[in-house]
Amino acid sequence: MNPNKSFKTWTTKNGVQITRIMGGRSNVFLCSVGGKHLLVDTSVPRLWSKLQKRLHQMGIMKLDYLILTHAHYDHAGNAFLIQHEFGARVVIHAHEEAFLLTGNNPIPKGTNFIVKPLVQLLGKIFLNYLRYIPCKPGFVIHSDIQLPDFGNTVSIIHTPGHSPGSQSILIDNEIALVGDAMFGIFKGSIFPPFACNVTQMIESWGRLLETEIIWFLPSHGSSNHRSLVQKEYLKRRESYQT
Repeated sequence: MNPNKSFKTWTTKNGVQITRIMGGRSNVFLCSVGGKHLLVDTSVPRLWSKLQKRLHQMGIMKLDYLILTHAHYDHAGNAFLIQHEFGARVVIHAHEEAFLLTGNNPIPKGTNFIVKPLVQLLGKIFLNYLRYIPCKPGFVIHSDIQLPDFGNTVSIIHTPGHSPGSQSILIDNEIALVGDAMFGIFKGSIFPPFACNVTQMIESWGRLLETEIIWFLPSHGSSNHRSLVQKEYLKRRESYQT
């Protein structure tokens, strides 16, 4: 059920629904498969009440999983509350586990001439503002997997670059929830303004393109079609070849 007209929903050929229940600051996605529900990311701590309300509007009182694309505060900021109120098993990549356990948010490097100096100048100042309630994960991922209890529907693959343990969630090998591996804000570009390792991030685009995914749903902005991702990958790969 989708009672809020502002929600955006995608449906795979197999009938699996993915609903963006929060946008704006950070996208939060709900995926429902055969009566089971998983959430991808949680937005920032100050939006907890809004997230809670949106889940209740969708009739969700229990979540089977919360999958975190990575442990930055605008993705994992409400993980502890989701875990305790909705009973979700929190899923994180091993390279992000330490950050989730402490609520710390390392700031990735800027990727353009505007953001780079800002991060260098202000990064340490903002660290205290980016902390969140620590959360103990229930499932730490060390390699690509198919999510238990969801058959062949949900896969998780390692897509580092924005952060060391960034991961993407593939639904029916048709739609991917990619976190900050790419953005959907800038017209004609998927290039994020932040990444700890740009070359690695572009290699992750290549990994995603090895799948049959058609639509890539980032955590910031709107969806990216495969054709744009392919174009950006070929363009950026040449620029950042080592």
